[in-house]
Amino acid sequence: MSRHLRRVAAAAALLAISPAFGQQDDAADYPNRPVKIIVSVPAGGGVDTVTRIFAAGLQQRLGQPFVIENRGGGGGNIGAETVYTAEPDGYTLLASQPAPITSNIALYKKLNFDPVALESVAVMSKIPNVLLVRQDFPAKTAQEFIAYAKANPGKVTFASQGPGTTSHLTAELLMKLTGTKMLHVPYRGTGPALNDLVAGHVDFIFMELASAYKLHEGGKARILAAATDHRLDMLPDIPTFNEIGVPDFVSDTWNAISAPPKTPAAIVLKLNRVINEIAHEATTKARFRELNLTAFAGTPQDMAKLKREETERWTKVIHEAGIQPE
Repeated sequence: MSRHLRRVAAAAALLAISPAFGQQDDAADYPNRPVKIIVSVPAGGGVDTVTRIFAAGLQQRLGQPFVIENRGGGGGNIGAETVYTAEPDGYTLLASQPAPITSNIALYKKLNFDPVALESVAVMSKIPNVLLVRQDFPAKTAQEFIAYAKANPGKVTFASQGPGTTSHLTAELLMKLTGTKMLHVPYRGTGPALNDLVAGHVDFIFMELASAYKLHEGGKARILAAATDHRLDMLPDIPTFNEIGVPDFVSDTWNAISAPPKTPAAIVLKLNRVINEIAHEATTKARFRELNLTAFAGTPQDMAKLKREETERWTKVIHEAGIQPE
């Protein structure tokens, strides 16, 4: 082989392997400055609480500040759009509930971002949902609750963190399965919704266990049923919906980290690896037990699969319930 041909072959080989080197370089010194995590709900809710736990762990392990910025509203769309349009360099991340990255695509006539294109990084936690009613609600059991709703069509009100959130769609699913009609009262996040529930301004909400349990134990609201396939260990006297005659009624909420489209895979994998380390750390598990949460983590592929399944599931509920896009 001539010297010229050897040079051409060497150049071709270098070009063939350069993407791999490029991907390694993408994460070699990441992060070398502060990272912003856009939380798609107001401060104080479950997403915010979980994100702050992981942000502290990321900062400790990666040596740079992970700064929380709450941008609630629009069912999580405002925060998601901010991250979607950010530079895909790993320095702007999204922490969200499921809605902006799953069901909102069926709930809004126009989104200024593509939920599918957001890069899946990791699911931070998964939490079962429970039926939480105001303390003085007339029904004392789940069976009485359904009977009361049937006897008072359109008069029972339910709160949610916003249109298309898990709390909203879970109530829509309950109405479909029980033949009831109840009135939706959307809020801008968990905090405002629970404040009004405790104040007696709304009748009930489907709320993740961690937040609901505090109110239940404190006598400020009551849990009547769990949207799980088995009774919860911490609530052994609370039935599941399956037990009271509403089969296959399972709902949980989850909190996840996403990145802008086309964020280098090496950065996504580095973040995912560290998030998994945090999730499996003993101190994290202990903290989550205090908050009645369950750390989840998993691979980016696990999160992408969950996104697809939840999008299909809740889009079906939206269409069957006749919910019109906003």
